[in-house]
Amino acid sequence: MENRVEDKKVGKEETELAKEAHDPKESYIFQKNGITIKGFFIIVAILVLLVVALVASGVAF
Repeated sequence: MENRVEDKKVGKEETELAKEAHDPKESYIFQKNGITIKGFFIIVAILVLLVVALVASGVAF
């Protein structure tokens, strides 16, 4: 006798990348608001600084 656990497939979920301000749904990754936009630009700026520092250290040494 085997005891097997089978996962039943959950219905198709449609998660979207960004939520509009007027959209009431809960399945999203980011909201389109000021905090998300500022955070995005801060992360991009840090990544650009890291790439510049990596290139500069390769040129210096």
